[in-house]
Amino acid sequence: MQIKRHFTTAGKDPLSSLKFVKRKSEIKNPDGSLVFRMNDVVVPEHWSQVATDIVAQKYFRKAGVPKLLEKINEEGIPVWLQPSKSNNKKLDELPEEDRYTAEKDTRQVFHRLAGCWTYWGWKGDYFDSEEDAKTFYDEILYMLANQFAAPNSPQWFNTGLNWAYGITGPSQGHYYVDHKTGEMVTSSDAYTHPQPHACFIQSINDDLVNEGGIMDLWVREARLFKYGSGTGSNFSELRGTDEPLSGGGKSSGLMSFLKIGDRSAGAIKSGGTTRRAAKMVTLDLDHPDIEEYINWKVVEEQKVASLVTGSNQTNLHLNNIMKACYAEHPENDRFNKKANEKLKFAVLEARKALIPNNFIERVIQLAKQGFKSIEFPKYNTDWNDDAYATVSGQNSNNSIRVTNGFMNAVLDDEDWNLYWRREKRKAAEERRKPKSCKTLRARDLWNDIA
Repeated sequence: MQIKRHFTTAGKDPLSSLKFVKRKSEIKNPDGSLVFRMNDVVVPEHWSQVATDIVAQKYFRKAGVPKLLEKINEEGIPVWLQPSKSNNKKLDELPEEDRYTAEKDTRQVFHRLAGCWTYWGWKGDYFDSEEDAKTFYDEILYMLANQFAAPNSPQWFNTGLNWAYGITGPSQGHYYVDHKTGEMVTSSDAYTHPQPHACFIQSINDDLVNEGGIMDLWVREARLFKYGSGTGSNFSELRGTDEPLSGGGKSSGLMSFLKIGDRSAGAIKSGGTTRRAAKMVTLDLDHPDIEEYINWKVVEEQKVASLVTGSNQTNLHLNNIMKACYAEHPENDRFNKKANEKLKFAVLEARKALIPNNFIERVIQLAKQGFKSIEFPKYNTDWNDDAYATVSGQNSNNSIRVTNGFMNAVLDDEDWNLYWRREKRKAAEERRKPKSCKTLRARDLWNDIA
């Protein structure tokens, strides 16, 4: 390829026209508690604070960057494009805690991205000349710094860490295509050939533990989430609740497995940062569990409302009971619900609020032991609160696969059939219509969707 210059000048630093400044990056919760802080973040002066916070919190390499580097003399690679590694000899002269640091300057990130892309291009014989390679590097550097262009998140997370700093890591089971042979090979480590692609569509078989099956999908998803990628799957092949199994039992159903995948995604921070995993789930409208699937998030939201209301009411009433136990009353009758009118009233109010009786009795017993207050966890509707962490279905974008047949059934107020997965596959093999396991009004299902 021949690359022409549009924003830069040959022989001149492509970033020389920009002014770089130091800023503080802070991200706080609504309650004011600190989530993240980094001082002296170096960014182009024209960058917004939002852009500063994103690159500092999400895209800077947070650890393992050697303070002292040396070039690797790789044959056939121009000196300015040679990869770097830690200078262990000089690092050994530093105190152990001072040998490695984090990225704090956006120019480090621009350099490792533009440099690594150029290095790969050179190794793949993409450029007609060294000047074309240098032009490509300069132009990319300039465009990144001026926000004219930006790659996807996995590129920011992973690309260039090996080329710029010599960072490696155990192989994570991902693959790449060898540009010389055209063959797909397993990556020998995590960062020499990283996994920098954004989105994947993955298939899933109706199989519990074998390759390509349900449990294998969670492993494949985790591998993608770790390096900042997203993944989506159509789960329509999985059998529905109570669908007959070949061994004579019944399936636990699609939803039981979706909840496992949801927990797995929630436990993994995408790209090793605080970004949530990006996960999509989709389902065909003729799946036996479609009704439960459509209402999954709605029901879980209702659980959150119950947790918030219930926890606050329980905390209020249990502490009222505790206070009533210490009301001005003879010592012998203080804990007697019949003799202590304030305690009697507090208990009646708690029962009206449906506070479980075992909790009521427990608080009275604690009061007898000398406790004067009780700490009962209170939840709220903040996305980061334990209420949302407790329920399922919060870590995926859920969608459904709508067909023309279904939309016509809605318009004509017709029935809509659901099919066991095994029956549907068998009918396709025998070239016949499948037998339905359940029939709904199409409009009822449409109203659930709406």
